[in-house]
Amino acid sequence: MVCRPARFLTAALTATALLTTAACSDDDADADTSAIGATPLAADSPSAAPRLTEAKARQALITEGDLEDDWTRVKDAATWRDSLLIGKVDVADFLTAKADAADCQKLLDGLYSDELLGEPSGASALTGFEEQESRLLYQVASYRRASLDASLSWLKSLPVKCDQFTATDSAGDRRTVQVTESSVPDEGDARQGLHVTVEGTSSGTPATLTLDVAAVRVGSDAITVTAGGLDGDEDDSVEDAVKKGTQRLKDALAQS
Repeated sequence: MVCRPARFLTAALTATALLTTAACSDDDADADTSAIGATPLAADSPSAAPRLTEAKARQALITEGDLEDDWTRVKDAATWRDSLLIGKVDVADFLTAKADAADCQKLLDGLYSDELLGEPSGASALTGFEEQESRLLYQVASYRRASLDASLSWLKSLPVKCDQFTATDSAGDRRTVQVTESSVPDEGDARQGLHVTVEGTSSGTPATLTLDVAAVRVGSDAITVTAGGLDGDEDDSVEDAVKKGTQRLKDALAQS
């Protein structure tokens, strides 16, 4: 088989990372429901959707116990970066749809910066885990509903727009990137998964970075999981994180 900006890599690659984000503001659901209070029907209207706070976002984070295998939680997940994700997309690969090149560049940048779903509009929290040469980054964040739906639609379009392309780093090294759709457990209100491979070199040695990405929407909030490394895919661990994480988010939102 991974998200401020998802990342990670092995000790063999000097720079690595997975995911981080943060920001604050009220979501659209709060704004819409606040207007109901002024009407005579307010008593019969549904209450405002639960709002994700910083405390609830932290409560919604998964732990090692939610993951199979031997994942170990780390303290520096917010600083992870993966050097194989740095590169400028070769526009020449997109002879008939130049706009697709911008989407593919946005994908690489989002994976490197951990902002595949855009910048959160409210509370957020993240945690990360390591297992040998693989990493898993897990994020919980609040977004504006329209922006979140647009981001999920954008992710869904990438296997077609960015099925295969090349990117070049500042040293002139070229990477071949392939993007396919991956399945995500039927959790939350909407979901999307991607499988991304990046073939290139690290310190002159051939290397292939494999990432599995899953995003799940719950109301105006979402969880994002990015996992992988040089050891291959981590789709089973992503599935665990999605199932346990979605329920943790729902439980946290349900608390008063």
